[in-house]
Amino acid sequence: MTALTTILVLITILVLLDSEKSFPAPIAVSDPEMQYTTNSGTILPPLLGERDGVRASISSNTAADCVILLHGLARTSLSMKGVEWYLKRRGYRVVNARYPTHGLSVEQISETYLAPLLQSEIPRSSAKINFVTHSQGGIVLRQYLSDHDLPNLGRVVMLAPPNHGTEIVDRLQASRVARPFLGPGYLQLGTSADSLPNRLGPIQFDCGIIAGDCSLNPLLSRMLTGPNDGKVTVASAQLDGMRDFLVLHYSHTWLMWRKNTLHQIQCFLQAGRFEHQIPPVPAGS
Repeated sequence: MTALTTILVLITILVLLDSEKSFPAPIAVSDPEMQYTTNSGTILPPLLGERDGVRASISSNTAADCVILLHGLARTSLSMKGVEWYLKRRGYRVVNARYPTHGLSVEQISETYLAPLLQSEIPRSSAKINFVTHSQGGIVLRQYLSDHDLPNLGRVVMLAPPNHGTEIVDRLQASRVARPFLGPGYLQLGTSADSLPNRLGPIQFDCGIIAGDCSLNPLLSRMLTGPNDGKVTVASAQLDGMRDFLVLHYSHTWLMWRKNTLHQIQCFLQAGRFEHQIPPVPAGS
């Protein structure tokens, strides 16, 4: 391996293992124009791009539909804060799950963190339990549902899930330089027939999937075949059994922060389908 190749591989690893520094910190709320005040007096940061000063009422009713947020690999719950704020202001009870990913397999995350969270945080009622996942979070949920029944399961929105793995993992796990830096959670996300995402098979629940087709990382995109978001291809995101599918022109890192993505999440949770854009009718037709 040449020195240049080694450097490129190390840069790729650093990008792949990007930390929460890739995400915006919670917005300061000292500016009154940037605050949303609930009926209970809670101050919430606004959604990115919103400054309409609306006073939002957040339901504290434990019977309200619940949405559990599952973040991706090498992320924390901070990466799902935009989704959390958006859904809370629309009356959902939101649980933004916190769990480590580095050094853990998908099965370990599912059993050690997701299973206890569902037992402790979810009220035993007729309320629906919905999920919004990003990247590896979708695989964690698929793994959990393959082993457990969830009677009150509502709808699921997956954002950029590597449902058939990613070729980036294929390339990196074949590298003697990169492989030692990859934990079990990464190594499970390859594209081979025996990789975990492919072994899980079709889904049996109400699921809408949003993929991105805008890459901010040409180095990683060169490892992928076809339209992609810089880490996952549009083709890999799709899954047999999904109810609806949508491609948005956003990157993997920022997909869950975009206003249109948040609107589409709400559409699917409410109606079981995304709001697909209708092409304009050509003049004179």
